[in-house]
Amino acid sequence: MNVFQDAVERLNRLGQAAEIDAEILQMLSHPEQTVMASLPVRMDDGQMRVFPGYRCRFNSTLGPAKGGIRFHPGVSVEEVQALALWMTIKCALVGLPYGGGKGGVCVDPKSLSRLELERLSRAYIRAMADVIGPRQDIPAPDVYTNARIMGWMMDEYGRIKREKIPGVITGKPIELGGSQGREEATGRGAFIIAELWAEKANWQRKNMRVAIQGFGNAGYHMARLLQKAGYIIVALSDSQGGIYAKDGLDIESCYQYKQSTRKLAATYCKGSVCEQREYDTITNEELLALDVDLLIPAALESTITKHNAAQIKAPHIIEVANGPITNEASDILANQGTQVMPDVLTNAGGVIVSYFEWAQNRQGYFWSLDDIRSRLHTMLSNAFEQVWATHLADNSTLRSAAYSVAMRRIAKAISAHGTKAFFAQKP
Repeated sequence: MNVFQDAVERLNRLGQAAEIDAEILQMLSHPEQTVMASLPVRMDDGQMRVFPGYRCRFNSTLGPAKGGIRFHPGVSVEEVQALALWMTIKCALVGLPYGGGKGGVCVDPKSLSRLELERLSRAYIRAMADVIGPRQDIPAPDVYTNARIMGWMMDEYGRIKREKIPGVITGKPIELGGSQGREEATGRGAFIIAELWAEKANWQRKNMRVAIQGFGNAGYHMARLLQKAGYIIVALSDSQGGIYAKDGLDIESCYQYKQSTRKLAATYCKGSVCEQREYDTITNEELLALDVDLLIPAALESTITKHNAAQIKAPHIIEVANGPITNEASDILANQGTQVMPDVLTNAGGVIVSYFEWAQNRQGYFWSLDDIRSRLHTMLSNAFEQVWATHLADNSTLRSAAYSVAMRRIAKAISAHGTKAFFAQKP
């Protein structure tokens, strides 16, 4: 089963449990539009290479599509469609006036020069210019894309349309119309959800041992905030492997060292001087199986599957990556008594602050960082309380509760146009 089929199966299972109309589930099981394009790029050595590019607008019932663009060698049409489906649920869950979208390019961005990366970014926008737009589909950064790439993309779209349209892209540099707080938004949002869960579950933060798989932008900011709040971060990993220190890692020092060397190590930095501390080298699989209190998968989808779910010892999991746990693995974890805070709530901070950026671009007025953080906390708190209340009322998993809240919101909007139940009635 590919990742999109797995996502649709989850949608239908949870939708049926929430008693969502079958006609609405059918609509939510199919993307509205998927565009595939070939992106020709002239490389630095003179040769022409062609990269596959994708953009999916999954559902626009609640508003224009919203979703990131990832540059990764594993990008496929099925992955992009699954990510767009999850974005549809996520935006509905937190109450944004958006549908779900996603895009990507099948490429190893680490193998490209900066000039090649710019050419690829602009080629993507040239191919997708007719299907994106500030009132149609608004892209943002995702895996291996960043503010600079979003700036190139916004510029290319403006050249095509012959006008400045900052609202077409979010996650841009602040100097080009970006928002305060966007870079930290996904990690900060995940931290807010963790803290709300901690209050409900009466966690003793100073005794909570945490392992984080994925030390990119989201993983770093969440790790930094968790450590500041008193949690003990004992393990981190990136695509090359992980590190473990039973007494805890200094997150800021690990981040500084990785930025300067591109290597992950347990270090302590003072200024520009870093010294390594004692630590164990572990694999990503070993990190997932650590005996910790909180496990945070913050890398890519489908990292916890039926093959390794039984080895998970952490009683609590917070999904920061999109779709890190497959359906079959979810069932295994539920039977083990493992509680999972779902991705569609936990990592919604990024799209919420993207919405703030889009709103600021449209009104030409920019908010302070404190205002951004306050609004983010309010929106996530409201969504969390709705999920928690549904979880208790229905005696369901947190994932089931989150999907229930989101799908009922979408269902109301679809029903307003009329479903079989309406059209079958006699006048």
